[in-house]
Amino acid sequence: QVRLVESGGGLVQAGGSLRLSCLVSGGIFRGAAMAWYRQAPGQQREFVARVSAGGASNYADSVKGRFTVSRDDARETTYLQMNSLQPEDSGVYTCALEALELWGQGTLVTVSS
Repeated sequence: QVRLVESGGGLVQAGGSLRLSCLVSGGIFRGAAMAWYRQAPGQQREFVARVSAGGASNYADSVKGRFTVSRDDARETTYLQMNSLQPEDSGVYTCALEALELWGQGTLVTVSS
Protein backbone atom coordinates (compact mmCIF):
# COMPACT_ATOMS: atom_id res chain seq x y z
CA GLN A 1 0.00 0.00 0.00
CA VAL A 2 1.35 3.41 -0.96
CA ARG A 3 1.27 6.11 1.69
CA LEU A 4 2.50 9.69 1.70
CA VAL A 5 3.24 11.14 5.13
CA GLU A 6 4.25 14.77 5.58
CA SER A 7 6.01 16.27 8.55
CA GLY A 8 7.81 19.45 9.52
CA GLY A 9 5.03 21.99 9.67
CA GLY A 10 4.63 24.42 12.53
CA LEU A 11 4.48 28.02 13.63
CA VAL A 12 7.22 30.39 12.50
CA GLN A 13 7.68 34.13 12.45
CA ALA A 14 7.81 36.05 9.20
CA GLY A 15 11.26 35.79 7.71
CA GLY A 16 11.85 32.39 9.22
CA SER A 17 12.36 28.98 7.66
CA LEU A 18 10.87 25.53 7.78
CA ARG A 19 11.69 22.27 6.06
CA LEU A 20 8.87 19.93 5.18
CA SER A 21 9.37 16.24 4.52
CA CYS A 22 7.20 13.72 2.72
CA LEU A 23 7.96 10.05 3.19
CA VAL A 24 6.54 7.79 0.51
CA SER A 25 6.08 4.15 1.46
CA GLY A 26 5.22 1.37 -0.94
CA GLY A 27 8.36 1.16 -3.02
CA ILE A 28 7.31 3.42 -5.86
CA PHE A 29 9.20 6.59 -5.00
CA ARG A 30 12.00 6.07 -7.48
CA GLY A 31 10.90 7.15 -10.90
CA ALA A 32 8.00 9.23 -9.63
CA ALA A 33 7.72 12.98 -9.85
CA MET A 34 6.64 14.50 -6.56
CA ALA A 35 4.82 17.75 -5.99
CA TRP A 36 3.88 20.05 -3.14
CA TYR A 37 0.62 21.94 -2.94
CA ARG A 38 -0.82 24.24 -0.31
CA GLN A 39 -4.24 25.42 0.72
CA ALA A 40 -4.99 28.45 2.81
CA PRO A 41 -8.30 28.71 4.71
CA GLY A 42 -11.11 29.62 2.37
CA GLN A 43 -8.93 29.32 -0.71
CA GLN A 44 -8.38 26.72 -3.37
CA ARG A 45 -5.42 24.41 -3.25
CA GLU A 46 -2.52 25.76 -5.27
CA PHE A 47 0.61 24.30 -6.76
CA VAL A 48 3.85 25.13 -4.97
CA ALA A 49 6.69 23.05 -6.41
CA ARG A 50 7.51 19.85 -8.24
CA VAL A 51 10.61 17.67 -8.56
CA SER A 52 10.91 15.17 -11.36
CA ALA A 53 12.29 11.67 -11.05
CA GLY A 54 15.56 13.02 -12.40
CA GLY A 55 15.70 15.90 -9.97
CA ALA A 56 14.54 18.75 -12.19
CA SER A 57 12.36 21.22 -10.34
CA ASN A 58 9.80 23.89 -11.06
CA TYR A 59 8.02 26.36 -8.81
CA ALA A 60 5.06 28.63 -8.51
CA ASP A 61 6.05 32.22 -9.17
CA SER A 62 5.08 33.17 -5.63
CA VAL A 63 7.77 30.95 -4.09
CA LYS A 64 10.59 31.15 -6.62
CA GLY A 65 13.87 32.09 -4.99
CA ARG A 66 12.55 31.27 -1.50
CA PHE A 67 11.54 27.61 -1.64
CA THR A 68 13.61 24.64 -2.75
CA VAL A 69 12.19 21.22 -3.52
CA SER A 70 14.45 18.17 -3.46
CA ARG A 71 14.35 14.41 -3.17
CA ASP A 72 16.34 11.63 -1.60
CA ASP A 73 15.62 8.39 -3.38
CA ALA A 74 17.47 6.32 -0.79
CA ARG A 75 15.18 7.65 1.92
CA GLU A 76 12.13 7.71 -0.38
CA THR A 77 11.51 11.23 0.79
CA THR A 78 10.90 14.57 -0.85
CA TYR A 79 11.65 17.83 0.93
CA LEU A 80 10.46 21.40 0.69
CA GLN A 81 12.86 23.91 2.17
CA MET A 82 11.01 27.16 2.79
CA ASN A 83 12.95 30.33 3.52
CA SER A 84 11.91 33.94 4.00
CA LEU A 85 8.44 32.81 4.94
CA GLN A 86 5.63 35.33 4.88
CA PRO A 87 2.13 35.23 6.40
CA GLU A 88 0.67 34.57 2.95
CA ASP A 89 2.62 31.30 2.88
CA SER A 90 0.44 29.95 5.68
CA GLY A 91 -1.71 26.94 4.93
CA VAL A 92 -1.86 23.19 4.82
CA TYR A 93 0.98 21.82 2.73
CA THR A 94 0.39 18.50 1.04
CA CYS A 95 2.69 16.34 -1.02
CA ALA A 96 1.39 14.49 -4.03
CA LEU A 97 2.40 11.71 -6.33
CA GLU A 98 0.45 13.15 -9.19
CA ALA A 99 0.80 10.27 -11.63
CA LEU A 100 -1.19 8.03 -9.29
CA GLU A 101 -3.32 10.83 -7.84
CA LEU A 102 -2.01 10.04 -4.36
CA TRP A 103 -1.96 12.67 -1.63
CA GLY A 104 -0.70 12.91 1.89
CA GLN A 105 -2.73 14.14 4.83
CA GLY A 106 -1.00 17.51 4.90
CA THR A 107 1.00 19.46 7.43
CA LEU A 108 0.03 22.89 8.74
CA VAL A 109 2.34 25.87 8.28
CA THR A 110 1.51 29.07 10.11
CA VAL A 111 3.58 32.19 9.57
CA SER A 112 3.00 34.99 12.04
CA SER A 113 3.63 38.63 11.19
